[in-house]
Amino acid sequence: MKITRIVARQVLVPVKPQKLMITALGQHRVSKYVIVRVETDAGIDGAGEATVAPLWSGETVWGCQALIDHVLAPVLVGADPSDIAGIDAIMDRATQDNWFAKSAIEMACWDIKGKDAGKPVYELLGGAVRPLAVRSRFSLAAYATERARTRAQELVDEGFTTIKVKVGTGSTDADVERVHAVREVIGPKLALTIDANCGYSVAAAIDAAHRMEPDNVCLFEQPTPRGDFEGLAEVRRNVKPVIMADDMAFDLADAKELAHHKACDLISIYPGKNGGIRKSKEIVEYAAKHGMACSIGSNLELDVCTAAMAHLVVACENMQVEKYPGDMLGPSYHEFPIVKDPIDIKGPFTTITNKPGLGVEVDWAVIEKNPVT
Repeated sequence: MKITRIVARQVLVPVKPQKLMITALGQHRVSKYVIVRVETDAGIDGAGEATVAPLWSGETVWGCQALIDHVLAPVLVGADPSDIAGIDAIMDRATQDNWFAKSAIEMACWDIKGKDAGKPVYELLGGAVRPLAVRSRFSLAAYATERARTRAQELVDEGFTTIKVKVGTGSTDADVERVHAVREVIGPKLALTIDANCGYSVAAAIDAAHRMEPDNVCLFEQPTPRGDFEGLAEVRRNVKPVIMADDMAFDLADAKELAHHKACDLISIYPGKNGGIRKSKEIVEYAAKHGMACSIGSNLELDVCTAAMAHLVVACENMQVEKYPGDMLGPSYHEFPIVKDPIDIKGPFTTITNKPGLGVEVDWAVIEKNPVT
C-alpha cells in the first residue's frame, strides 16, 4: 500500500460562548485548524487533524497547510502509510518541529492502518488496558470570581469530580480569589487542580501555591515558563501539589530533561503536541521507566484528534487518567462537529467505539462550508 495524495483543508469552528477559554495565553473564541486526508492506492483514506495555535506551538493554519502541501506531501507520496516509524522519519528529515502538522499526517496513517487491518487503533497499540469510556476533568477558564462560582456549580451538577482552574493571567490575588471561590462551591471532597500555562515566574508560582494551600490544590500544571527545567524543579521542591509539565514537554528530549532535573511528577501528553501517536507512546513509556506518570492534555481538539487521544489513553498503562484525570472534551466546546459520527461525550465521560482505525469519518462538506478566511 502506498500514499497517492495528501489533502489539507483549513476549517474554522467557533467555541460555544459558555465555554470560552481564557488562559495566560489569552482568549480562545474560535478554533482555526487544518484537517488532513491521506489517500492510498488501496482505496483506503485516513483522516488527521492539526489543532494549531500561534501562541502555543507557533504554528498557524496558513503555515501548516503550506508545509503539508509543499514540504511534507511531496516527500510522502509513494511511502507506505502502515510504516508509521518510517513516515515519522521522512517528515523529520524534511523539517524540524512543526509537531501539529506532522501529527495530523501521522494519525491519518494510523487511521489507514487500522482500517486496513479491520482493527481500532488502540488494538494496534497493544490492546485496551482500560475501558473505552474515559473520565476527564474540566478546565475552568480564568473567569471573574462570580462567573467562576456559577460555572463551577454547573460543572458539579454535570458530574465532574475534578475541576482545573486556569491561573497565571497577571494577578496572583485574582488567581487566589478564583481558586478559593471554586473550592467553596465544589466542597472539600472533589479534586481541585490549577494550570498556569507558563504564566508565573518561579517565585510567583511558589507564592501562589502557598497562598492556595487552604483550598487543597492537589495538582499544579505548568507553573513556569517553557524551557526552564531547573525553575520547574525548584517549584516542585517547594510546594505541596503534584507538579505536571505540559507546555515544556513536546518531545522525548524534553521528557529526558524533565527526568534529569526531577522537575515534575507527571507529564501532560497529547498526539498533536508530541508530533503523533507513536511519539506520544514513546514518551509515555520512557516516563514510566523514570518514575513519571502521564495523563492526557488538550488543545481544544475536534473529533478526529480527540479520537487519536482516546486510543492512546485506552492503550497505554502509564496514561494514569484514573489517578490524574486529563482533558479530552474538546469537541464539546465547539458549536458543531466536523465528522459524521461525533464522539460520544456526556458530562465528564468521553467514549470511543471499537470501529476500525480512529473510528470517525470526516464530513468534508462541513469543512468546505467553514473555511478560515
